[in-house]
Amino acid sequence: QVQLVESGGGLVQAGGSLRLSCAASGSIFSTNVMGWYRQLPGKQRDLVATITSGGSTNYADSVKGRFTVSRDNVKNTVYLQMNSLKPEDTAVYYCRLSIPSRFRTYWGQGTQVTVSS
Repeated sequence: QVQLVESGGGLVQAGGSLRLSCAASGSIFSTNVMGWYRQLPGKQRDLVATITSGGSTNYADSVKGRFTVSRDNVKNTVYLQMNSLKPEDTAVYYCRLSIPSRFRTYWGQGTQVTVSS
């Protein structure tokens, strides 16, 4: 009964910034990984960034130095700060919660990010 609710998507010009938020609720195991994936038009869903409950992060090469993933363990919320946005970043962004010890994953509904040139 885990639910993930995303917010913060929108339309920005190239070079601009957006901050995505994803709030998790329900039966959330304390040891977990939260992160962001994106699906570009006509492409499969790919990893953007993840962060463990201990704070370890992982980024796709295409966003390193531009995006920052963080989390608030009290609020069970993960964030994605996106700077220096490029048109190539245009995609539907999905929040994911993974509980490795239970081999469980949960997905948010997705939020559209559009970067104009």
